[in-house]
Parts: sequence; C-alpha cells; structure tokens
Amino acid sequence: MTYAWVDGNEMAGTMREVFAVDMTVARGRCVGCGLEAPVAEAHVFDRAPGLVARCPGCDSVLMRVVRGPGRAWLDLRGMTYVEVQLPD
Repeated sequence: MTYAWVDGNEMAGTMREVFAVDMTVARGRCVGCGLEAPVAEAHVFDRAPGLVARCPGCDSVLMRVVRGPGRAWLDLRGMTYVEVQLPD
C-alpha cells in the first residue's frame, strides 16, 4: 500500500501556533529518567554559546538552544515529547 504525502510546508500553520506559546509552561518527559515536568523546572546553564537545559531529576540534557544572527538552533533530543497548551 502506498500512502500519499505532502512536503513539510504542510506543517507551517500548526508549527507557528505551537511555537508562538510560552514554552516555559510546556511539559516534557526526560529520555533519561522519565520525569515529566514543565520546562520552567529544568536546570538551565547559560555560560556557553547557547543555553543547555538539564533534567532536575537525573541531570540529563533535555534541550539545547543556540542563537545566531537571524537564526536559532533547537535540539530537543533529550525529551521524548513536549506538550504545549494551545488556545481553543
């Protein structure tokens, strides 16, 4: 069976909604220990070229954010999911 697909541009509207919210209240689950908590509870280290957020439970890296001129890099591989609340 072959499924029809569209390119990543199909996600533009949804992604704009998701990333236009306060991410500190978003909840995520740590890959390392399974702790589920708001992003605001992460231990953030800011003495580097970017920000590194670590799990308050096991100290695993949850995410990295690096900003450059006109762009940003976001690495979320330390979380199994990120749940954000969207307005109805």
